[in-house]
Parts: sequence; C-alpha cells; structure tokens
Amino acid sequence: MNPSIIKFLSLLLIIVVSFSCQKKVSQNDNKQTETTITDSAMVVSAREEASIIGLDILKKGGNAFDAMVATEMALAVCYPFAGNLGGGGFMVYRTNDGKTGALDYREKAPLSATKTMYLDESGQPIPQLSRLGSLAIGVPGTVAGMFKVNEKFGTLPMTDLLQPSIDLAKKGFVVTSDQADMLNTLQSTFLEVNKDSILFSKQFQNGDTLRNIALAETLERIANNGATEFYGGNTGEILVDFISSYGGIISLEDLKQYEAVWRTPIEISYKDLKVISMPPPSSGGIVLGQILKMIENYNLKNLGHNSSKYIQLLTEAERRAYADRSFYLGDPDFVEIPQDSLLSDRYLKQRMQDFSFESATNSEEIEHGKIIGFESKETTHYSIVDQFGNAIAATTTLNGAYGSKLFSNELGIFLNNEMDDFSAKPGFPNMFGLIGAEANSIAPEKRMLSSMTPTIVEKNGKLWMSVGTPGGSTIITSVLQTILNVYEFEMSMQEAVNAPRFHHQWLPDEITFETVGFESAILDSLRTKNYKVIQQESKILGKVDAILKLPNGKLEGGADYRGDDAAVGF
Repeated sequence: MNPSIIKFLSLLLIIVVSFSCQKKVSQNDNKQTETTITDSAMVVSAREEASIIGLDILKKGGNAFDAMVATEMALAVCYPFAGNLGGGGFMVYRTNDGKTGALDYREKAPLSATKTMYLDESGQPIPQLSRLGSLAIGVPGTVAGMFKVNEKFGTLPMTDLLQPSIDLAKKGFVVTSDQADMLNTLQSTFLEVNKDSILFSKQFQNGDTLRNIALAETLERIANNGATEFYGGNTGEILVDFISSYGGIISLEDLKQYEAVWRTPIEISYKDLKVISMPPPSSGGIVLGQILKMIENYNLKNLGHNSSKYIQLLTEAERRAYADRSFYLGDPDFVEIPQDSLLSDRYLKQRMQDFSFESATNSEEIEHGKIIGFESKETTHYSIVDQFGNAIAATTTLNGAYGSKLFSNELGIFLNNEMDDFSAKPGFPNMFGLIGAEANSIAPEKRMLSSMTPTIVEKNGKLWMSVGTPGGSTIITSVLQTILNVYEFEMSMQEAVNAPRFHHQWLPDEITFETVGFESAILDSLRTKNYKVIQQESKILGKVDAILKLPNGKLEGGADYRGDDAAVGF
C-alpha cells in the first residue's frame, strides 16, 4: 500500500480514537484519576472488570437495563465487599423518552423476626447480634431485582447477561491492594463467624488471582432455571439449610414470598434542575430533597466552595433533614410517611428560620419538625448511560464490609447484615451512628430504612447526570455535594467527584471532614462558632461514580479515586 495512504489512515485512526474516548488526568491526594469522555455510552462502577462487562453488553446492542444486570452480577464476583447475590439495593431510571421510575430490591425482615429480637433481658440492644452472623441477615433481594429489571426492560436473555460473570468467576479476578488489605484485616473475623476457613480467609497479596468456582456454579443454575432457583429451588434450599445451621431464622417461605417492587421516585426541583431519586424505604430522595430546598435561595457561588459559610449552610440543612429522617421515615408498606409535607416549601422554610451564620445550632435543641396535617459505608454504586439515551443509577449493598461475614462455601456468596439498619430500639444508634424511631422498628416482611441515594438529574428537561455512592449515612451528603460541585461551581464530573467532602447527620453533633483538602483556618473558624470538627486519619467519605451529559452530547465519567473505580465507554 502507498506509504502516504498508510500515513493518512493512521492519522485518521488516531483522530477517531481521540474523539470517541478522550481522557484527561487529574490529581487528588497523589493518586491519578482519569477523566473519561465518550461519544455514546458509559458505565462507571467500583471495578474495571464490572464496568467492561457492562459496556460489552451495550456494544452487543443491549440497553442500560441489560448492562445493569451484567454489571451488578460482575460486581458480585469481583467486588464481594459490597457486590452481591446475598444482599439488595435500589435503582432509579430515566428512559430515552423521559419516563422515570424506581426499583426497590431492598432486603426484608424474615417472617420469624420480632421487634425485640436484638434486645437483652433488660431491654438493652446487643449490637453484635444484628451485625455479625446468621441473625443479622435480611431476606436477599438482588437476584429478584435483576430478573424484575430484565422482565420489564431487558432486550437480551438472562443467560447472555449472566455468562460474563460466570466466566469471570471461573477465570478469576485480580485482587487489588485495597482488597488485599481489607481481606487480611478481616481474616480473623471471617474465621470466627464461620467457625472454619472460607475462600476469603487466607492471606492475600496485591496481584493474586481469586477464583470462585462455587459462585460460577450458583450463577449457572440461576441462568438456567430463573429467579425461582434462588427463591425456592435447589440454591434456595442450600441457602436456607446453611443459614439454619448457624442458628439463623430465614426460611424457604421467606424466599418464596420475596418480591422486588416498582416505586414512584422522589422528584425535586432545584433551580433549573429536576432531581429524581429513591423514595422510601430509602431515605435518600426525601433527605436530599429537603437539603436542596433548604439551601436553594442562598447564593452558593458567592459563599465559595467549601468556605466556612458554605460548610455552615449545608451542615445546618443536613442537621434538620437527618433529624426528620430519624423520626418519620421507614417502609411505606408499613408506616404512613408525610412525604408531601416533608418536602413542602413552607415546612422547609420554617425549619431554617433559626439558622444563623453567627453560630452553630445545637443538635440537642433540634428535633424532628412538626408536621401539620399529616448502607453502609460498605455499599457500591454504579451509573450507566446507553447509546439509546436511557440512564440508570443503582446502589447495592451487603451493609457492612462483606455483610454479616457469614459465607456459604457451597454457594460462593456472603450474606448481608441488613437487619442492623432497623431501629433495634428507638433512640439507639446503628453501626453508622444513625438513630431511628418507631417508624423503622423491626416487623416481619418489613424493609429496613436505607440511606442509599441512586439519583438521576435532568437539566432544562433533558438528561444531565447519573450519580450515587456508597458510604452509609454519608451517602446523601456525598451525592448532594457532587451535584452542587458541578452545578454551582462549574466543576467537571471528575473534579466534582475528586473534591474533598464533609458530613453532618444531626447526631452525633459533629462535622466529619475528609483528611485532605480542608485548610486549618476554615476548620478553626468553624470551631469558634461552636461546631465540633472531626478530621480522622485516612478518612474518606463515599466513593462517587457518576456520568455527566455534556452540552455537546458527549458523556463525561467521574470514577472515584478513593477506590478502584473505573469509567469506560464508547
């Protein structure tokens, strides 16, 4: 071939590649994070393997919902810290014609659960019972959720969507440095809870390959036999027998009765944005909406990003919203939630009446508001936008790191410790320090309250952002700050994800800051106004994964440098 033609074609190839997937490198805390910009489709998740598997489904002509199933199942293989078959989650979607919805595949309390099951003889909570071992497990919802999505929106068969994860489990995935550190730290706990060695209880090193043949076989049975395989078939029977052998109370009837539920999302207007987020039993949408409405009339840009006054304003709005969360929110199938009142302009204006930039409000003086008229840090989020214009934001969890730590060697899965998200006793904090009331008390088949906040944002009526994060009680505030970083402070998606974060949740009455990114003068000025400032070594808040639709129609990914997260696209 003519050398000039070869040179021309090479140059053309470089141009095409650079336009289809542009990457810029930004720095944060000495760790490089790439900004990924693509033309048509994108998947951002906690692991590159899972993101690639989801993207491959899109390349084969699947839509965002097909990619969701493939990505979620891949995370169960390569990110068992939070990815799961033995847990649950939430998903918010927006189709290319503007229709929105939400899927609740949150776990449920077993039929044999009781309100006092975690209290001792004197009526005091026994925290370990709801956090470690078999009694901590809620009825898993992830498998039901994935089949529910496929049934309504899927274009590819479940066998095709599960096969990449089956192959990954057989071939194995590379253990990262962060994974190895966490697994080695938990080794003794795994051995104690399981009373034996498990796949994850040996010593790991960065770069090890971990194969989970049992999980591959479990996924193969589910692919061949459908959701009933997990909820009553051979897999279900193995699961129930395993939990029972450790003293748990989940029955085959619990599995057979479980259903994922479609719900109407929370939709909040903030200036020219429409924020579409998760309704109860997640507290995410309502609390996020309350905070946004309480700060909407302030000029945040003039206050300055992460300035003393900006931190004050968000802190005081968060304080009031989390106080309402603790009293009013729970499973809407069991309690009446005054959603419209909690999100009304009149109510939220009244909530902020006693706010002043001069000094902190004392949380002990802040209770839930008076209504007139009536998940974990160890969670994972992924965002997907497909080439057809559909978008999903999904957050899934086992609750604690590796959930209850109870692992079925025969099935290859960890089980959640989601029962800790109930209020074991009104006024008593859970593992994230969140205090609950009667609305979130334990009852058979009830779904526990969550902070997960998968969120889709429209701008001027068009898709603008898909965003979410793990982080327990810090999820809502991390999502809030990421949205504000882009909208109010004109950051890129990656810059918004990288930016340092802070958090307040009513009780305990303290502002928690990430270790890096806040000047001592700012923290000192807050202390002079009677704020309690907490800045712990190696403290990170959330691992946000987000996608932004740019004005030119391209997609920009934000994959959090705080984890092993990755954005991929075409």
